[in-house]
Amino acid sequence: MKPIEIRPQVYWIGALHPDLRVFDIIMATKNGTTYNSYLIKGEKIAVIDTVKEKFVASFLERIGELADPAAIDYIVVQHNEMDHSGSLRALLDIAPTAQVVCAKPAVKFVHQILNRQLPCLIADPAQPLDLGGKTLQFLPAPFLHWPDTMMTYLREEQLLFSCDVFAAHYCDSRLFNDQITRDFWPDYEYYFQTIFRPFKKYVRNGLKKIADLPIRMIAPSHGPILRREAKKYVDAYEAWSAPAPAPVPPRALIFYASAYGNTELMARYIAQGLEENHVQAVLLDATNLQVQDHLDSIETADAVLFGSPTLNNDAVKPIWDVLTSLVTLDIKGKIAASFGSMGWSGEAVEMLDHRLASLKFKVPVPGLTATLAPSSDDLEKCIAFGRSIAQQIGAVERL
Repeated sequence: MKPIEIRPQVYWIGALHPDLRVFDIIMATKNGTTYNSYLIKGEKIAVIDTVKEKFVASFLERIGELADPAAIDYIVVQHNEMDHSGSLRALLDIAPTAQVVCAKPAVKFVHQILNRQLPCLIADPAQPLDLGGKTLQFLPAPFLHWPDTMMTYLREEQLLFSCDVFAAHYCDSRLFNDQITRDFWPDYEYYFQTIFRPFKKYVRNGLKKIADLPIRMIAPSHGPILRREAKKYVDAYEAWSAPAPAPVPPRALIFYASAYGNTELMARYIAQGLEENHVQAVLLDATNLQVQDHLDSIETADAVLFGSPTLNNDAVKPIWDVLTSLVTLDIKGKIAASFGSMGWSGEAVEMLDHRLASLKFKVPVPGLTATLAPSSDDLEKCIAFGRSIAQQIGAVERL
């Protein structure tokens, strides 16, 4: 595939990966992906990002069709994940005088990728880079979705190189959204929900940085180039990243799995303690639900509780599955707790407490256990456990 001119003297020089089905181990890519890199020709030449190392040969070939690689003046590294920077070393080998431009947090990553020290030009949003007829304005965007991320705005073309923001894992050689006939909107939303959902606060910060820029076209690092209705894609990020209002009354979700009804009974009495203290308790059997249907509720809940019996010295799989799904949510500081019935060992609750803490939940009270069938004393402790969670979320003060 030849380089494609997307604006005057601005070229796509990336790579197509149509048969990719899993990205970064965990993300489904049923429509493949692209690794978008761009070359800008002014009086000086700049390259925006590189491609995954697997595609380095075709990447360098495309550059060679446009310019002598040795004439490249700048390599703008917007993000250091290897799908963006995997060919950086090879590009520097044939463009040894090119200067790497990156955000300050990216410098150490560049050095670690190259395994050598390299002078980098720190991208300064107050100091545009003049290529001679083409002016690059740098927009640091930390935690979208790495601390090193930045976007780059080409003023003369009103073109935003948005890095992973506004991207999609979707491969089509036609490249432009107005030429692609299939609906890739589900891929676009899935990308946001998987990559950016935990970083909604930072998405909002990033959107503020581009709010006053006239944007004719968005050139992301993956998926279609957005040259028609660019605002629609920005507006979607505005909506998806908006903070959800806290539930009234306060709400606690209780996920549980129960082989013989004992952990379920504990869950019901914990719910009683919550409800008696003005917290709505929602009981959810983890063995009979689709976690994806409850992500919004988890994100807005005041507290999330997890109940599991101990089976083979471990918590049970349905509860671990719920916890695994939480990596795409912003849950830092949310109140959580664990409970469960046990036989002779009882490791599950302690293991859950450790996992909740590692996920950055606030775990204000130790997990609660009962041996086999909960006694009347155990059930009173469950009510008290629910009461203590209600006190932690300040339920009374919120009413």
